[in-house]
Amino acid sequence: MPQVMFPGDIHVIDSMLHVNEAVRVLSKTPIVGFDTETRPSFRKGVVHKTALIQISTLDDCFLFRTCKIGIPTALASYLANPEYIKVGLSLHDDFKIMSKFDNCNQPQGFIDLQDVVGDYCISDISLQKIYAILFGGKIAKGQQLTNWEAPELSAAQQNYGAVDAWACLKIYNHLKDGLFNPNLSPYIINEDNEQEKQD
Repeated sequence: MPQVMFPGDIHVIDSMLHVNEAVRVLSKTPIVGFDTETRPSFRKGVVHKTALIQISTLDDCFLFRTCKIGIPTALASYLANPEYIKVGLSLHDDFKIMSKFDNCNQPQGFIDLQDVVGDYCISDISLQKIYAILFGGKIAKGQQLTNWEAPELSAAQQNYGAVDAWACLKIYNHLKDGLFNPNLSPYIINEDNEQEKQD
């Protein structure tokens, strides 16, 4: 499968200077993709704060480096506003780590893809597998365990972070627009197409 690259513009927000403008742009989009990254810990019981929050439209992804700027008031308000729909995956894990920031305890307006894909006969709940089923592309995971608190994010890290948020939005739109038919997918096995194979 071809490797997925983010097709739009990536904006790294690592100072307070551009936070308000980034949130203003995102607020103009009714639904976005969402993800977070945390510096990996290789010691049992040690969990770091969220290092990066990625929020993506179809054309732009904003990488908020919370390891440098925390969660600014404008971003916290956006995350808590139910009018702005944010689509992610395994959101419980994201929320648990984000709650280490005092002003990010009540995120609202979120949709978890794990609660959506089952309606389309998709049993796999990893982003990588869901994307492959729908679009035949490979989301590479090589950057997952890199240092997300590094002084500068590499180009590979930026693409990885952007793709994860953008893919959530793309998957959700594809499903809700009725563009995926489980009965026509070679990756979906259910009772109906199993019967067809036997006949």
